[in-house]
Amino acid sequence: MAQGQHSAQQLMDIESELGAHNYHPLEVVLTRGEGIWVWDVDGKRYMDCLSAYSAVNQGHCHPKILNALIEQASRLPLTSRAFHNDQLALFYEEICALTNSHKVLPMNSGAEAVETAIKAVRKWGYEVKGVPHDQAEVIVCEEAFHGRTITIVGFSTDPKAHRNFGPFTPGFKIIPYGDAEALERAITPNTVAFLVEPIQGEAGVNIPPAGYLKRIREICSANTVMLVMDEIQTGLGRTGKLFAEEHEGVEADVTLVGKALSGGFYPMSAVLSNTEVLGVLQPGQHGSTFGGNPLACAVGRAALKVLTEEGLIENSARQGAYFLDELQKLRNNKVKEVRGRGLMLAIEFHPEIGGARQYSEALRAVGMLCKETHEDTLRISPPLVIKRDEVDWALERIDQVLRDT
Repeated sequence: MAQGQHSAQQLMDIESELGAHNYHPLEVVLTRGEGIWVWDVDGKRYMDCLSAYSAVNQGHCHPKILNALIEQASRLPLTSRAFHNDQLALFYEEICALTNSHKVLPMNSGAEAVETAIKAVRKWGYEVKGVPHDQAEVIVCEEAFHGRTITIVGFSTDPKAHRNFGPFTPGFKIIPYGDAEALERAITPNTVAFLVEPIQGEAGVNIPPAGYLKRIREICSANTVMLVMDEIQTGLGRTGKLFAEEHEGVEADVTLVGKALSGGFYPMSAVLSNTEVLGVLQPGQHGSTFGGNPLACAVGRAALKVLTEEGLIENSARQGAYFLDELQKLRNNKVKEVRGRGLMLAIEFHPEIGGARQYSEALRAVGMLCKETHEDTLRISPPLVIKRDEVDWALERIDQVLRDT
């Protein structure tokens, strides 16, 4: 029985009655987590293969991050940016050293980081590139997911995201994903940035053609266009590299991080860039009461140390390659494609089988939590602390569900 003596069904009923219905969660009520495992209010254990959309890459309740949270929360959680605090500079120093960044702007959510980057590259366009006032263009991709703000959903091609939320912010041009020539054709003298995911997560783990990231880097450089890489979901070890852009040896002008930046303990995001872009922002032109607060910075410092010192990025590459290889050996005529990089994996089903939700529910019943996306795709993204025998445990259940469902 849950805290307050509510059953799982009672808790779900309260949510349904009092909460907005903007999510369609699986019917499981979780109460505790440790590593790759979570437990529901009835004590049943599940393997978490969503990782809070990659926010808990370090695993649930990592003790080192937890200790940093408790220690800082007991000392000083928030000052606002009206004053300096003793954690912000150290966070800047450590994340810049790790990511080869020159400037950092901390925010809270991934969507805020995206909005911040859009503001910064537009301002750079007017003040440095010389784009005429209010004419800046940002190029984005079909099927992209960058958040839920009005500006962001305005350039989404997902009808669920943008229908009946307009009017929208102008200044965006949408091109097909994975098509470098389309980017080249879309650029004009007013183009200030290309905003792109190195792998499209919400769209179903869409991996671009080999050489795409390298080519768009060349195109942006040749046209004085800022390459803005949204690594909020793909970054911080998820794909087997610190950043997914590293698979092709490229470096974005602006890199956006969030989610696993705090190991799931606290909302935290950051814009990583150079002095040329972030240097255009002056006092009073952008900010956040909670962005860069000492609690977030202490947690973020610990989360980054766990990723690097415990070898989680390397483990993601190693276990992910094994997981993908074994998934591709599962022969099933319902499966259209298995794809992935690192521990960012997906099984896409043929449309005629009736959607991937049934597989999410069947896996839940056998103790494994995954989530469908775009109707026909099942994403598999466990915390990066997963071990080989646990991957085998997951493979057995996936094989069973594919055969029985």
